[in-house]
Amino acid sequence: MSWNIQMCSATEHHAIGLAINDASKAYRDVIPADCWKSPYMTAAELEAEIADGVLFWGLSIRGELVGVMGLQHRDGVDLIRHSYVCRPWQGKGIGCALLAEVELYSKTQILVGTWAQATWAIGFYQANGYRLLDNNKKSELLDQYWQIPTRQAQASVVLAKTLLR
Repeated sequence: MSWNIQMCSATEHHAIGLAINDASKAYRDVIPADCWKSPYMTAAELEAEIADGVLFWGLSIRGELVGVMGLQHRDGVDLIRHSYVCRPWQGKGIGCALLAEVELYSKTQILVGTWAQATWAIGFYQANGYRLLDNNKKSELLDQYWQIPTRQAQASVVLAKTLLR
């Protein structure tokens, strides 16, 4: 299977939103019900994330964007933001390819937050060298680097990886 990974352009914002909202359906009935919404990310929310400095990379197969991953530089660390692979393409190495590409653009510690009940996401990051942080460190980092509702923070975990370059 041949694919192409590149930084997403402004013309791909709609496709990014489609990928996020397709893949996020895996969270329904897994995350707390009061944290689920549809669409999972509106176009306005995506534009706000991009305006806040989230840079997206996308993986395309035959011209179709099937996976996205964002990176946000913030106060001396890098945050993985909005990492999603469309459901028909999950389990085919796309997430690993995107993560490897995004990591090329980081020269520091990378943090990623995800839902505590999304065991598949936690396992993915752990398999790629990220370590799960304890609850005290998680709370400190979520407060410092993310702007998320308190309820979401309570239901989340943070993983970290320090790149040696």
